[in-house]
Amino acid sequence: MSNVPDDLLYTPEHEYVARGKDPAVVRIGITDYAQGELGDVVFVRLPKAGDKFDGHQAFGEIEAVKAVSELYSPVAGEVVEVNGALDGDPGVINRDPYVDGWMVKVRLTNAGDLQSLLSPQAYRTHIGE
Repeated sequence: MSNVPDDLLYTPEHEYVARGKDPAVVRIGITDYAQGELGDVVFVRLPKAGDKFDGHQAFGEIEAVKAVSELYSPVAGEVVEVNGALDGDPGVINRDPYVDGWMVKVRLTNAGDLQSLLSPQAYRTHIGE
């Protein structure tokens, strides 16, 4: 059974969005379910701070033993921080996708984008749990 924290929002493509102290900035990563399906993560290609993306636009790539997958931004915005720790140890995504394995922090273009994301319960239903 996958870990689906109740304080996050989710996409059908298995990204999560975590809100922080600043309501205009969110943290994005892949879910526990996604990392389990991918297997051992060996490489992550992420954008640079300052890069801008529309919602559902590819912002990077994740490579695992089993597959290479695009990463899609759940929201429109500008990257304000990238998790540089993933360069040296991409496997942290497997060990701790929600805390240390986050990928980017994004300043929202439109806070309304969050309303289109899945609740924890809806995501659990989506993955069959």
